[in-house]
Order: sequence, then C-alpha cells, then structure tokens
Amino acid sequence: MSNFLAVATVTAALSEVLSEAVAPDVGNASVTTLRPDGNGGGMPATGVNLFLYQVTPNAAWNNADLPTRRSNGDLIQRPQAALDLHYLLTFYGDEQELQPQRVLGSVVRALHSRPVLTRELIRQTIAKAKFNFLLNSNLADAIELVKFTPLPLSLEDLSKLWSVYFQTPYSLSIAYQGTVVLIESEESTHSSLPVRARNIYVTPFRQPFIEKVRSEGGEDQIITSTTTLVITGKRLRGDVTEVRIGDVDVTPAIEDVSDREIRLNLPAGLRAGVQGLQVIQPKLMGTPLTQHRGVESNLAPFVLHPTIDKKLDGSPEIVVALPNVTVKLSPKVGKKQRASLLMNELNPPSSRAGRAYSFDSSSHNKPADPEETDTLTFPIVGVAAGDYLVRVQVDGADSPLEQDADKTNPLYIGPKVTIP
Repeated sequence: MSNFLAVATVTAALSEVLSEAVAPDVGNASVTTLRPDGNGGGMPATGVNLFLYQVTPNAAWNNADLPTRRSNGDLIQRPQAALDLHYLLTFYGDEQELQPQRVLGSVVRALHSRPVLTRELIRQTIAKAKFNFLLNSNLADAIELVKFTPLPLSLEDLSKLWSVYFQTPYSLSIAYQGTVVLIESEESTHSSLPVRARNIYVTPFRQPFIEKVRSEGGEDQIITSTTTLVITGKRLRGDVTEVRIGDVDVTPAIEDVSDREIRLNLPAGLRAGVQGLQVIQPKLMGTPLTQHRGVESNLAPFVLHPTIDKKLDGSPEIVVALPNVTVKLSPKVGKKQRASLLMNELNPPSSRAGRAYSFDSSSHNKPADPEETDTLTFPIVGVAAGDYLVRVQVDGADSPLEQDADKTNPLYIGPKVTIP
C-alpha cells in the first residue's frame, strides 16, 4: 500500500515519462503540471500540460478491505482508499508547424508502449531534487502498479470539461485514466495470534424446557432458603448443566440431573421474594475444551419465603420490647426490600372475630443502614394484649406458620408472641 503522497507521486512520475518522450521528438518541447487558465501563464510554448481534473473511487478495490474493525472497535487491518485518477493532457505549440499534433503523437506512443509506472521509475522520480517534497512517498512498494489507459471522451464531454472547469478556449487535448492508486491508513493494527488447531462442531437445536419448580417436600410446601428444589421439564440434561437463579449460577451434582428432573439446594445470597430460574447448558468447545454460551431454557418463577430463626430451645428469635418487636430472619433482607410484620390473634373467643395487625419495618430503610440485614425492628401501636401468631412478609412473600407435628390440630400454633 502507499501513503497520502501517492497521488502526487503518480503525477510526478507521469510527467517524467512524458518529458523523456516529447523532448527528443519535438525540439524544445516541455511538460508542465498546471491548471489551464486561459491567459497563457506558465503554459509551455511547445509541449504538453498534464492536469489531474477528476478522482473517482475504484469499483473493483473500493470494498476489498471491509471489515476493518472488530465489534469492540479494535483495528484488524488498515483501511485503504482505492482511487482512479483522470488526467487531461493539453498540447501547445506552433500550429503552422503542427507542433501540438506532433507532441500528441509522441505522448500517445509513449503511454501506449509504457502504460505502467514501474517501481524503478517511481524511485528515480522521487530521488530527483525537484521532487524533494515526495521523499517520504512509498508508492514504489504498493501491491498494485498504476496503469494508464486513454479515455474516449466525446466532443460533448470535452466541451463541458473546457467550458465548466476552465472557461477558456479549447486546446488540442486527450484524457487518460490512471488506475489503481491504493492509499492506506498508517494506524497500528491489533492482529490476533495464528490459529493452531481448527475444530468443527455440529450441534442439534435441543433447548431445555422447564415445566415446574417445586419443593422436594411436595407441591403444597413453600420454598425457603433450606429447601431442596425439584425442577421438572424436558431435555434438562446437557454436556454441562447449570441452573441460574437471579444472578447466581449453580452447578448441581451429576447424579441429581436427568433429562426430566434436576434436584438442587438453593445457593446462599438469594433474597426473599419472587425469583427467576433458568437451566443453562453451555457448550464445551475448543482446544483445550472451554465453556461457550450454549442454550438456555425458558424462565420459570418461584417464590422464596423468608423464615423466622429459632433459638437453641426451639423458640422463635422474636424480642418484644414495647413499642417495638424485633425479629431475626433468614435469608437477609435487602435495603430496598419492603418488610411487614403480620400479627393474627391466637385462639380468639368465639364471640368475635380474631384481631389482626400489620406494621412496616422502621429499620433498614435509612441511608445509613447496611445493604442487607437479618434483624428487623417493627414499631407496633394500638395492639391489644394477648397471644399472636407472627409472620414477616418480604416483597409479598410470607414466612411460614407452624402446625402440630402430628397434624391432629388443624390450627396454627406458632411462631407466636405475647403482648403484655
């Protein structure tokens, strides 16, 4: 490729080719590279004027370098511009001696016999003192050599060219096209290491599908942080099987995974409320084998319920210190989660309906509070004395109530607090 001096180097080299041809053929003939301006300033008395009047994109090379960048913007190969140069050659001299026509013949013969700018010619041109401004040109190292072909301009094309561009009386002229000039950026590229091995993988489209998520204890059992989940569906087992719950990826034991069912202990760090679950099956590819994104199942929701912790003696971790009730929970409650204390009267008299109260947490909603906590404080007001069943609701998920171990008593028995 060549740098930004390529176009000027082509013009200079072409003028040298023409000078070597016309000087011996027509005495005192010279070559200039000026714009025809109509006042004769700088034009040769006898000779040819070389003028670059148009530059157009080269259709064959214009998109050969695409794409030049990766998706992240890194340059993988230097952008290049492919150009065709259009020159107008105008001939001057004594019309009585037909000098313009003699110069024309000399130029046409020279460009027909030497239509290519050779690398040696370009180097010789750059080395001349009058072209010292082209010393940094690297056109001689370009992949493509510039070739010249005559352009068949009609009389109408020539008249437009002279009247629009120059607005000067017509002189004997001919047009040539130089193709192709490749101008390359000098930006540094980010090349990748060579590929050592190639692998071909054929994988059928086999997407896992989740039908149901439930507790191992049964469909009527709520899901808490200590629950073993049972995921049922189709095509759940892959070469690698992972379960994504929220932002946490868990790899179940191989013996707990089958095509129809996955058993999984919930990971730490989840918060109470609605959770989304997916089965992920990465693909093992490459040398050595590494995980790549494979297929993902549909998103299945389930509700993770909080639980009230218990002391060593089995009583709930609830402290009543009016006007506050403090409860310790699992899992921890996030700063942006909404928590409420639900109280229902235990064993109310048959003469009236049982009392019920609801209070929002006053702790863990201030800017200075930690991001998550397992201890919440609820201010209670206007609660009648007595025994109450206690639940904590976090983002709509209630903590479970307790029944008799033998389930002979159909009523709930705890956890409970006594309000004096």
